[in-house]
Amino acid sequence: MKNSRITLIGAGIMSATLGVLLKHLMPDVQIHIIERLDKVGAESSDAWNNAGTGHSAFCELNYTPLRENGEVDISKALSISESFEISKQLWAFLLEQELIKTDSPFINDIDHMSFVWGSANKEFLKKRYDALVKYGMFSDMKYTDSFDEIKKWVPLMMDGRDSSEEIAATRMEIGTDVNFGSITRAMIDYLKSCDGVDVFLGNEVEDLEEIDNGWLVKVKDMHSGEVKKFATDFVFIGAGGGALPLLEKSDIPEGKGYGGFPVSGQFLKCNNPEVIARHEAKVYGKAAEGSPPMSVPHLDTRMLDGERSLLFGPYAGFSTKFLKNGSYLDLPLSIEVHNVWPMLSAGVHNIGLTKYLIQQVMQSDEDRFKFLKTFYPKANIKDWELISAGQRVQIIKKDGEEGGVLKFGTEIVTNEKNTLAALLGASPGASTSVGIMLDLLDDCFTEEMKTEDWKDKIREMIPSYGRSLIDDDQLCKEVRERTTRVLKLKQN
Repeated sequence: MKNSRITLIGAGIMSATLGVLLKHLMPDVQIHIIERLDKVGAESSDAWNNAGTGHSAFCELNYTPLRENGEVDISKALSISESFEISKQLWAFLLEQELIKTDSPFINDIDHMSFVWGSANKEFLKKRYDALVKYGMFSDMKYTDSFDEIKKWVPLMMDGRDSSEEIAATRMEIGTDVNFGSITRAMIDYLKSCDGVDVFLGNEVEDLEEIDNGWLVKVKDMHSGEVKKFATDFVFIGAGGGALPLLEKSDIPEGKGYGGFPVSGQFLKCNNPEVIARHEAKVYGKAAEGSPPMSVPHLDTRMLDGERSLLFGPYAGFSTKFLKNGSYLDLPLSIEVHNVWPMLSAGVHNIGLTKYLIQQVMQSDEDRFKFLKTFYPKANIKDWELISAGQRVQIIKKDGEEGGVLKFGTEIVTNEKNTLAALLGASPGASTSVGIMLDLLDDCFTEEMKTEDWKDKIREMIPSYGRSLIDDDQLCKEVRERTTRVLKLKQN
Protein backbone atom coordinates (compact mmCIF):
# COMPACT_ATOMS: atom_id res chain seq x y z
CA MET A 1 0.00 0.00 0.00
CA LYS A 2 1.16 3.53 -0.74
CA ASN A 3 2.43 5.42 2.33
CA SER A 4 2.95 2.24 4.35
CA ARG A 5 5.82 3.90 6.27
CA ILE A 6 5.06 7.17 8.07
CA THR A 7 7.38 9.42 10.08
CA LEU A 8 5.92 11.96 12.50
CA ILE A 9 8.39 14.55 13.79
CA GLY A 10 7.42 15.94 17.19
CA ALA A 11 5.39 14.14 19.86
CA GLY A 12 2.82 16.88 20.41
CA ILE A 13 -0.92 16.90 19.90
CA MET A 14 -0.68 17.32 16.12
CA SER A 15 1.48 14.24 15.55
CA ALA A 16 -0.53 12.28 18.10
CA THR A 17 -3.78 13.17 16.32
CA LEU A 18 -2.44 12.36 12.86
CA GLY A 19 -1.02 9.09 14.14
CA VAL A 20 -4.36 8.04 15.64
CA LEU A 21 -6.23 8.91 12.44
CA LEU A 22 -3.76 7.07 10.21
CA LYS A 23 -3.67 3.97 12.42
CA HIS A 24 -7.46 3.75 12.24
CA LEU A 25 -7.49 4.29 8.48
CA MET A 26 -4.49 2.04 7.74
CA PRO A 27 -4.14 -0.56 10.52
CA ASP A 28 -0.99 -2.06 8.97
CA VAL A 29 0.86 1.25 8.62
CA GLN A 30 4.35 1.51 10.14
CA ILE A 31 4.77 4.74 12.15
CA HIS A 32 7.92 6.29 13.62
CA ILE A 33 7.42 9.19 16.05
CA ILE A 34 10.56 11.26 16.66
CA GLU A 35 10.76 13.61 19.68
CA ARG A 36 13.85 15.57 20.74
CA LEU A 37 12.73 15.83 24.39
CA ASP A 38 12.52 12.92 26.82
CA LYS A 39 8.82 13.47 27.41
CA VAL A 40 5.74 13.44 25.19
CA GLY A 41 3.72 16.65 24.79
CA ALA A 42 6.20 18.73 26.77
CA GLU A 43 6.38 21.81 24.52
CA SER A 44 3.34 23.73 23.20
CA SER A 45 0.94 20.89 24.08
CA ASP A 46 1.92 20.94 27.76
CA ALA A 47 -0.82 22.26 30.05
CA TRP A 48 1.39 25.00 31.53
CA ASN A 49 2.53 26.19 28.10
CA ASN A 50 -0.91 27.17 26.76
CA ALA A 51 -4.14 28.71 28.03
CA GLY A 52 -5.94 25.37 28.14
CA THR A 53 -8.97 26.96 26.51
CA GLY A 54 -11.09 24.73 24.35
CA HIS A 55 -11.15 27.36 21.61
CA SER A 56 -14.74 27.54 20.36
CA ALA A 57 -14.85 31.29 19.67
CA PHE A 58 -17.31 31.58 22.55
CA CYS A 59 -15.19 34.22 24.27
CA GLU A 60 -12.20 35.05 22.03
CA LEU A 61 -12.93 38.49 20.60
CA ASN A 62 -9.99 38.39 18.16
CA TYR A 63 -11.84 35.72 16.14
CA THR A 64 -14.58 38.23 15.25
CA PRO A 65 -12.91 41.36 13.83
CA LEU A 66 -14.81 44.39 12.65
CA ARG A 67 -15.10 44.89 8.91
CA GLU A 68 -14.54 48.30 7.35
CA ASN A 69 -18.32 48.74 7.11
CA GLY A 70 -18.63 48.38 10.88
CA GLU A 71 -20.13 44.89 10.79
CA VAL A 72 -18.63 41.96 12.67
CA ASP A 73 -16.95 39.24 10.61
CA ILE A 74 -17.96 35.93 12.22
CA SER A 75 -16.65 33.56 9.53
CA LYS A 76 -13.52 32.60 11.47
CA ALA A 77 -15.49 32.15 14.70
CA LEU A 78 -17.92 29.75 13.02
CA SER A 79 -15.09 27.74 11.48
CA ILE A 80 -13.14 27.47 14.75
CA SER A 81 -16.25 26.53 16.72
CA GLU A 82 -17.07 23.74 14.28
CA SER A 83 -13.49 22.52 14.31
CA PHE A 84 -13.45 22.21 18.10
CA GLU A 85 -16.65 20.18 17.99
CA ILE A 86 -14.86 17.87 15.53
CA SER A 87 -11.94 17.49 17.97
CA LYS A 88 -14.32 16.59 20.79
CA GLN A 89 -15.92 13.90 18.63
CA LEU A 90 -12.59 12.14 18.12
CA TRP A 91 -11.71 12.34 21.82
CA ALA A 92 -15.13 10.96 22.73
CA PHE A 93 -14.66 8.07 20.28
CA LEU A 94 -11.28 7.19 21.77
CA LEU A 95 -12.72 7.21 25.29
CA GLU A 96 -15.85 5.28 24.31
CA GLN A 97 -13.75 2.57 22.63
CA GLU A 98 -11.45 2.56 25.67
CA LEU A 99 -8.45 3.26 23.47
CA ILE A 100 -7.18 6.02 25.75
CA LYS A 101 -7.27 6.69 29.47
CA THR A 102 -6.04 9.45 31.77
CA ASP A 103 -5.53 9.71 35.53
CA SER A 104 -7.90 12.70 35.72
CA PRO A 105 -10.34 14.34 33.27
CA PHE A 106 -8.52 16.11 30.44
CA ILE A 107 -11.57 18.17 29.47
CA ASN A 108 -13.73 19.99 32.03
CA ASP A 109 -16.78 22.25 31.81
CA ILE A 110 -16.08 25.91 32.52
CA ASP A 111 -17.97 29.07 31.56
CA HIS A 112 -16.50 31.01 28.64
CA MET A 113 -17.06 34.76 28.95
CA SER A 114 -16.13 37.91 27.07
CA PHE A 115 -15.78 41.04 29.22
CA VAL A 116 -15.34 44.60 27.95
CA TRP A 117 -15.53 48.14 29.23
CA GLY A 118 -16.16 51.45 27.45
CA SER A 119 -18.99 52.41 25.10
CA ALA A 120 -17.19 51.45 21.86
CA ASN A 121 -16.25 47.99 23.14
CA LYS A 122 -19.73 47.50 24.55
CA GLU A 123 -21.24 48.28 21.14
CA PHE A 124 -18.82 45.84 19.50
CA LEU A 125 -19.70 43.05 21.94
CA LYS A 126 -23.43 43.51 21.35
CA LYS A 127 -22.90 43.36 17.57
CA ARG A 128 -20.84 40.23 18.03
CA TYR A 129 -23.53 38.62 20.16
CA ASP A 130 -26.32 39.51 17.74
CA ALA A 131 -24.37 38.02 14.82
CA LEU A 132 -23.39 34.77 16.55
CA VAL A 133 -26.53 33.89 18.51
CA LYS A 134 -28.41 33.25 15.26
CA TYR A 135 -26.37 30.04 14.80
CA GLY A 136 -27.05 26.79 16.64
CA MET A 137 -23.48 26.58 17.87
CA PHE A 138 -23.94 29.88 19.73
CA SER A 139 -27.67 29.81 20.51
CA ASP A 140 -27.01 29.35 24.24
CA MET A 141 -24.94 32.54 24.48
CA LYS A 142 -26.14 35.16 26.97
CA TYR A 143 -25.44 38.90 26.85
CA THR A 144 -25.80 41.53 29.53
CA ASP A 145 -24.62 45.02 30.39
CA SER A 146 -26.07 44.79 33.90
CA PHE A 147 -23.52 45.20 36.68
CA ASP A 148 -25.58 43.03 39.01
CA GLU A 149 -25.96 40.25 36.46
CA ILE A 150 -22.23 40.18 35.69
CA LYS A 151 -21.58 40.14 39.44
CA LYS A 152 -23.59 36.91 39.68
CA TRP A 153 -21.47 35.40 36.91
CA VAL A 154 -18.02 36.54 38.13
CA PRO A 155 -18.25 38.07 41.63
CA LEU A 156 -14.47 38.27 42.01
CA MET A 157 -14.16 40.60 39.02
CA MET A 158 -16.89 42.92 40.28
CA ASP A 159 -15.53 43.18 43.82
CA GLY A 160 -14.26 46.74 44.23
CA ARG A 161 -15.40 47.84 40.77
CA ASP A 162 -17.33 51.12 40.33
CA SER A 163 -20.95 50.15 39.63
CA SER A 164 -21.28 53.14 37.28
CA GLU A 165 -18.55 51.82 34.98
CA GLU A 166 -19.84 51.03 31.49
CA ILE A 167 -19.30 47.31 31.05
CA ALA A 168 -20.78 44.34 29.17
CA ALA A 169 -20.26 40.60 29.03
CA THR A 170 -21.31 37.45 27.19
CA ARG A 171 -21.46 33.98 28.69
CA MET A 172 -21.44 30.45 27.32
CA GLU A 173 -21.94 27.83 30.02
CA ILE A 174 -20.81 24.98 27.75
CA GLY A 175 -17.23 26.21 27.46
CA THR A 176 -14.33 23.93 28.34
CA ASP A 177 -10.90 23.83 29.92
CA VAL A 178 -8.62 21.28 28.25
CA ASN A 179 -5.38 19.69 29.38
CA PHE A 180 -3.87 19.21 25.93
CA GLY A 181 -0.74 17.62 27.39
CA SER A 182 -2.84 14.92 29.03
CA ILE A 183 -4.80 14.03 25.89
CA THR A 184 -1.56 14.07 23.87
CA ARG A 185 0.14 11.60 26.22
CA ALA A 186 -2.97 9.40 26.24
CA MET A 187 -3.02 9.23 22.43
CA ILE A 188 0.71 8.52 22.22
CA ASP A 189 0.34 5.77 24.85
CA TYR A 190 -2.39 4.22 22.70
CA LEU A 191 -0.21 4.41 19.59
CA LYS A 192 2.69 2.78 21.46
CA SER A 193 0.41 -0.16 22.20
CA CYS A 194 -0.32 -0.66 18.51
CA ASP A 195 1.71 -2.98 16.29
CA GLY A 196 4.06 -1.16 13.97
CA VAL A 197 4.41 2.06 16.02
CA ASP A 198 7.76 3.11 17.50
CA VAL A 199 8.31 6.24 19.59
CA PHE A 200 11.85 7.60 19.83
CA LEU A 201 12.24 10.06 22.70
CA GLY A 202 15.43 12.06 23.16
CA ASN A 203 16.06 11.84 19.40
CA GLU A 204 16.52 14.79 17.05
CA VAL A 205 16.06 14.90 13.29
CA GLU A 206 19.28 16.27 11.83
CA ASP A 207 18.45 16.14 8.14
CA LEU A 208 15.80 15.23 5.57
CA GLU A 209 16.85 14.01 2.14
CA GLU A 210 14.31 13.43 -0.60
CA ILE A 211 14.61 10.06 -2.35
CA ASP A 212 12.49 8.22 -4.89
CA ASN A 213 8.93 8.04 -3.57
CA GLY A 214 9.83 9.24 -0.10
CA TRP A 215 12.45 10.57 2.28
CA LEU A 216 15.63 9.50 4.06
CA VAL A 217 15.46 10.74 7.63
CA LYS A 218 18.68 11.26 9.60
CA VAL A 219 18.13 11.00 13.35
CA LYS A 220 20.58 11.48 16.24
CA ASP A 221 20.12 10.02 19.72
CA MET A 222 20.66 12.99 22.05
CA HIS A 223 22.03 10.74 24.82
CA SER A 224 24.24 8.17 23.09
CA GLY A 225 25.20 10.25 20.08
CA GLU A 226 24.22 7.39 17.76
CA VAL A 227 23.09 8.50 14.30
CA LYS A 228 20.73 6.39 12.23
CA LYS A 229 19.01 6.81 8.88
CA PHE A 230 15.76 5.27 7.72
CA ALA A 231 13.60 5.53 4.63
CA THR A 232 9.98 6.58 4.88
CA ASP A 233 7.13 7.16 2.43
CA PHE A 234 5.67 10.21 4.16
CA VAL A 235 6.97 12.78 6.65
CA PHE A 236 4.89 15.05 8.84
CA ILE A 237 6.74 17.90 10.55
CA GLY A 238 4.61 18.73 13.58
CA ALA A 239 7.33 20.08 15.81
CA GLY A 240 5.66 23.36 16.82
CA GLY A 241 8.18 26.19 16.73
CA GLY A 242 10.79 23.67 15.56
CA ALA A 243 8.91 23.00 12.32
CA LEU A 244 10.40 25.92 10.38
CA PRO A 245 14.08 24.83 10.69
CA LEU A 246 13.07 21.29 9.70
CA LEU A 247 11.12 22.60 6.71
CA GLU A 248 14.26 24.42 5.63
CA LYS A 249 16.26 21.20 5.97
CA SER A 250 13.85 19.48 3.59
CA ASP A 251 14.76 22.04 0.91
CA ILE A 252 11.39 21.72 -0.84
CA PRO A 253 10.57 24.66 -3.15
CA GLU A 254 7.19 25.14 -1.44
CA GLY A 255 8.99 25.99 1.81
CA LYS A 256 10.92 28.91 0.33
CA GLY A 257 9.93 32.40 1.47
CA TYR A 258 8.71 31.31 4.90
CA GLY A 259 10.11 32.84 8.05
CA GLY A 260 9.13 32.86 11.69
CA PHE A 261 8.66 35.47 14.40
CA PRO A 262 8.93 34.00 17.93
CA VAL A 263 6.72 35.29 20.74
CA SER A 264 7.10 34.08 24.31
CA GLY A 265 4.48 34.23 27.05
CA GLN A 266 4.16 34.61 30.81
CA PHE A 267 1.24 34.35 33.23
CA LEU A 268 0.47 35.53 36.73
CA LYS A 269 -0.48 32.49 38.82
CA CYS A 270 -2.59 32.93 41.94
CA ASN A 271 -1.32 31.19 45.08
CA ASN A 272 -4.23 32.12 47.39
CA PRO A 273 -6.77 29.24 47.65
CA GLU A 274 -9.54 31.60 48.81
CA VAL A 275 -9.18 33.78 45.71
CA ILE A 276 -8.98 30.74 43.42
CA ALA A 277 -12.23 29.39 44.89
CA ARG A 278 -14.11 32.65 44.18
CA HIS A 279 -13.67 32.59 40.40
CA GLU A 280 -14.98 29.92 38.06
CA ALA A 281 -14.79 31.03 34.42
CA LYS A 282 -12.51 31.77 31.50
CA VAL A 283 -12.95 35.50 30.95
CA TYR A 284 -11.41 37.04 27.82
CA GLY A 285 -11.03 40.74 27.14
CA LYS A 286 -9.90 42.67 24.07
CA ALA A 287 -6.31 42.45 22.89
CA ALA A 288 -4.15 45.54 22.73
CA GLU A 289 -3.86 47.02 19.26
CA GLY A 290 -1.02 45.42 17.31
CA SER A 291 -0.66 42.46 19.68
CA PRO A 292 -0.55 38.82 18.50
CA PRO A 293 -3.59 36.55 19.08
CA MET A 294 -1.84 34.66 21.88
CA SER A 295 -1.76 37.93 23.84
CA VAL A 296 -5.52 38.33 24.33
CA PRO A 297 -5.87 38.99 28.11
CA HIS A 298 -7.85 36.47 30.12
CA LEU A 299 -8.54 35.55 33.75
CA ASP A 300 -8.70 31.77 33.68
CA THR A 301 -9.86 29.01 35.95
CA ARG A 302 -7.76 25.95 35.11
CA MET A 303 -8.06 22.30 36.08
CA LEU A 304 -4.59 20.80 35.87
CA ASP A 305 -4.24 17.12 36.80
CA GLY A 306 -7.13 17.40 39.21
CA GLU A 307 -5.96 20.63 40.84
CA ARG A 308 -7.78 23.94 40.42
CA SER A 309 -5.69 27.00 39.50
CA LEU A 310 -6.25 30.63 38.54
CA LEU A 311 -4.08 32.36 35.94
CA PHE A 312 -4.04 35.82 34.37
CA GLY A 313 -2.24 36.86 31.24
CA PRO A 314 -0.57 36.31 28.98
CA TYR A 315 2.17 38.89 29.03
CA ALA A 316 3.95 38.70 25.70
CA GLY A 317 7.70 38.77 25.46
CA PHE A 318 10.40 38.24 22.88
CA SER A 319 12.98 35.51 22.68
CA THR A 320 15.02 34.31 19.72
CA LYS A 321 14.15 30.72 20.69
CA PHE A 322 11.63 28.88 18.52
CA LEU A 323 10.89 26.40 21.31
CA LYS A 324 10.76 26.81 25.08
CA ASN A 325 13.52 24.20 25.24
CA GLY A 326 15.19 25.56 22.12
CA SER A 327 18.30 27.59 21.35
CA TYR A 328 18.79 31.36 21.29
CA LEU A 329 20.31 30.80 17.83
CA ASP A 330 16.99 29.51 16.41
CA LEU A 331 15.92 32.85 14.93
CA PRO A 332 19.26 33.99 13.47
CA LEU A 333 19.94 30.53 12.01
CA SER A 334 16.51 30.52 10.36
CA ILE A 335 17.32 33.59 8.26
CA GLU A 336 18.37 32.59 4.75
CA VAL A 337 18.47 34.22 1.34
CA HIS A 338 14.97 33.01 0.45
CA ASN A 339 13.25 34.55 3.49
CA VAL A 340 15.34 37.57 4.50
CA TRP A 341 13.27 40.00 2.38
CA PRO A 342 9.86 38.65 3.53
CA MET A 343 11.03 38.89 7.15
CA LEU A 344 12.31 42.45 6.75
CA SER A 345 9.15 43.48 4.91
CA ALA A 346 6.92 41.93 7.57
CA GLY A 347 8.87 43.83 10.21
CA VAL A 348 8.28 47.14 8.42
CA HIS A 349 4.54 46.42 8.10
CA ASN A 350 4.20 45.42 11.76
CA ILE A 351 5.79 48.32 13.60
CA GLY A 352 2.83 48.28 16.00
CA LEU A 353 3.62 44.70 17.03
CA THR A 354 7.28 45.57 17.56
CA LYS A 355 6.35 48.50 19.80
CA TYR A 356 3.89 46.31 21.70
CA LEU A 357 6.51 43.63 22.37
CA ILE A 358 9.07 46.21 23.50
CA GLN A 359 6.52 47.63 25.94
CA GLN A 360 5.73 44.12 27.22
CA VAL A 361 9.39 43.21 27.71
CA MET A 362 10.06 46.48 29.55
CA GLN A 363 7.15 46.03 31.95
CA SER A 364 7.83 46.02 35.68
CA ASP A 365 6.03 43.76 38.15
CA GLU A 366 3.92 46.76 39.11
CA ASP A 367 2.90 47.31 35.46
CA ARG A 368 1.80 43.68 35.12
CA PHE A 369 -0.13 43.85 38.35
CA LYS A 370 -1.85 47.08 37.27
CA PHE A 371 -3.14 45.26 34.17
CA LEU A 372 -4.47 42.42 36.34
CA LYS A 373 -6.44 44.93 38.39
CA THR A 374 -8.46 45.96 35.32
CA PHE A 375 -9.95 42.46 35.57
CA TYR A 376 -9.76 42.00 39.35
CA PRO A 377 -9.78 45.40 41.09
CA LYS A 378 -9.07 44.06 44.59
CA ALA A 379 -6.14 41.87 43.61
CA ASN A 380 -3.27 41.69 46.12
CA ILE A 381 0.19 41.48 44.57
CA LYS A 382 1.28 39.08 47.32
CA ASP A 383 -1.21 36.49 46.02
CA TRP A 384 0.37 36.22 42.57
CA GLU A 385 3.61 34.93 41.07
CA LEU A 386 4.96 35.22 37.52
CA ILE A 387 5.45 31.96 35.61
CA SER A 388 6.78 31.23 32.12
CA ALA A 389 4.42 29.82 29.53
CA GLY A 390 5.06 28.48 26.04
CA GLN A 391 6.93 29.75 23.03
CA ARG A 392 5.07 30.37 19.75
CA VAL A 393 6.34 31.16 16.27
CA GLN A 394 4.10 33.29 14.06
CA ILE A 395 4.37 32.67 10.33
CA ILE A 396 6.06 35.17 8.05
CA LYS A 397 5.10 34.42 4.46
CA LYS A 398 6.37 35.75 1.15
CA ASP A 399 3.86 38.10 -0.46
CA GLY A 400 3.87 39.50 -3.99
CA GLU A 401 2.51 42.92 -3.03
CA GLU A 402 4.00 43.60 0.41
CA GLY A 403 7.15 41.48 0.23
CA GLY A 404 6.25 39.60 3.39
CA VAL A 405 3.25 39.34 5.71
CA LEU A 406 2.85 38.15 9.28
CA LYS A 407 0.18 35.45 9.50
CA PHE A 408 -1.71 34.90 12.75
CA GLY A 409 -2.84 31.30 12.45
CA THR A 410 -1.74 27.89 11.23
CA GLU A 411 -0.76 26.78 7.76
CA ILE A 412 0.09 23.43 6.18
CA VAL A 413 2.97 23.43 3.68
CA THR A 414 3.25 20.36 1.39
CA ASN A 415 5.60 19.39 -1.42
CA GLU A 416 4.46 18.66 -4.97
CA LYS A 417 4.54 14.88 -4.48
CA ASN A 418 2.56 15.14 -1.24
CA THR A 419 5.20 13.07 0.56
CA LEU A 420 5.98 15.78 3.12
CA ALA A 421 3.81 18.15 5.10
CA ALA A 422 4.80 20.74 7.71
CA LEU A 423 2.49 22.57 10.07
CA LEU A 424 3.52 26.16 10.78
CA GLY A 425 1.98 28.73 13.09
CA ALA A 426 0.17 28.83 16.41
CA SER A 427 -3.34 29.92 17.47
CA PRO A 428 -5.86 28.27 17.74
CA GLY A 429 -3.71 25.19 17.24
CA ALA A 430 -4.44 22.34 19.65
CA SER A 431 -8.20 22.93 19.88
CA THR A 432 -8.58 22.52 16.13
CA SER A 433 -5.99 19.76 15.77
CA VAL A 434 -8.40 17.16 14.37
CA GLY A 435 -9.77 19.48 11.70
CA ILE A 436 -6.26 20.54 10.72
CA MET A 437 -5.13 16.93 10.39
CA LEU A 438 -8.20 16.05 8.31
CA ASP A 439 -7.23 18.92 5.97
CA LEU A 440 -3.73 17.46 5.80
CA LEU A 441 -5.15 14.06 4.85
CA ASP A 442 -7.21 15.73 2.12
CA ASP A 443 -4.05 17.36 0.75
CA CYS A 444 -1.63 14.45 1.00
CA PHE A 445 -3.82 11.33 0.85
CA THR A 446 -6.26 12.70 -1.70
CA GLU A 447 -7.21 9.51 -3.51
CA GLU A 448 -7.59 7.49 -0.32
CA MET A 449 -9.81 10.16 1.22
CA LYS A 450 -12.19 9.80 -1.75
CA THR A 451 -12.79 6.11 -1.08
CA GLU A 452 -15.91 4.96 0.77
CA ASP A 453 -13.72 2.81 3.03
CA TRP A 454 -11.87 5.83 4.41
CA LYS A 455 -15.01 7.94 4.58
CA ASP A 456 -16.79 5.25 6.61
CA LYS A 457 -13.82 4.85 8.95
CA ILE A 458 -13.66 8.61 9.55
CA ARG A 459 -17.40 8.72 10.28
CA GLU A 460 -16.86 6.02 12.92
CA MET A 461 -14.56 8.44 14.72
CA ILE A 462 -16.25 11.72 13.73
CA PRO A 463 -19.99 11.22 13.06
CA SER A 464 -20.46 14.71 11.58
CA TYR A 465 -17.74 14.19 8.96
CA GLY A 466 -18.86 15.46 5.56
CA ARG A 467 -21.71 17.52 7.01
CA SER A 468 -21.84 21.10 8.26
CA LEU A 469 -22.34 21.83 11.95
CA ILE A 470 -22.55 25.50 11.01
CA ASP A 471 -25.53 25.18 8.68
CA ASP A 472 -27.35 22.30 10.38
CA ASP A 473 -28.46 23.41 13.85
CA GLN A 474 -30.15 20.10 14.65
CA LEU A 475 -27.04 18.13 13.73
CA CYS A 476 -24.94 20.44 15.89
CA LYS A 477 -27.27 19.91 18.83
CA GLU A 478 -27.32 16.13 18.47
CA VAL A 479 -23.55 15.83 18.05
CA ARG A 480 -22.79 18.19 20.91
CA GLU A 481 -25.19 16.43 23.31
CA ARG A 482 -23.81 13.00 22.49
CA THR A 483 -20.17 14.08 22.68
CA THR A 484 -20.73 15.84 26.00
CA ARG A 485 -22.50 12.80 27.44
CA VAL A 486 -19.70 10.43 26.42
CA LEU A 487 -16.91 12.73 27.65
CA LYS A 488 -18.57 13.11 31.05
CA LEU A 489 -19.46 9.43 31.42
CA LYS A 490 -16.07 8.05 30.38
CA GLN A 491 -13.96 10.55 32.35
CA ASN A 492 -15.71 9.89 35.68
